[in-house]
Amino acid sequence: MAVTTPARAEDWTAPGFTLPGIDGRDWSLSELRGERGTLVAFICNHCPYVIAIIDRLVCDAALLRADGIGVVAINANDPEQYPEDSFDNMKVFARTHRMEFPYLFDASQEVARAWGAVCTPDFFGLDRDGRLRYRGRLDESGRLPAGPEVRRELLDAMRLVAATGRGPDIQVPSMGCSIKWREP
Repeated sequence: MAVTTPARAEDWTAPGFTLPGIDGRDWSLSELRGERGTLVAFICNHCPYVIAIIDRLVCDAALLRADGIGVVAINANDPEQYPEDSFDNMKVFARTHRMEFPYLFDASQEVARAWGAVCTPDFFGLDRDGRLRYRGRLDESGRLPAGPEVRRELLDAMRLVAATGRGPDIQVPSMGCSIKWREP
């Protein structure tokens, strides 16, 4: 069942975190921030919505990093329920898709809860001060292949954030699989 992200909250400030990356080091939000903004993407390895967009996300992330925007992906799914989302499988997924940005594991799920993440993919576009300016989708294609005419909403939004400190007035929620929360 598909889940959509809630509307963005004006002037919501991102809570800090420190999480382990697949590269063997711990990363904090302050280390990941870009000079002109930061994109935090909650993703996982098995979700068909993520699989459909991951190569486009990797391409857009390279362009955003060149524009001074930090990019990071976080997996908060419970690997007990979904072994394909394990830390070891995150390494394989990142290598397969040539992810050149940190991919972090939120084993406690505390970061996902603090951020209000609800689905994969779930994008949080922050300005240089860590305030939420974009909470929308990558593009309109969803789980379908994207044609050349598809507007790159996330890329355009983050470039606007980098240039002006503001996000677009119209933001279409992201859609994906629900985060797989650990059983209480």
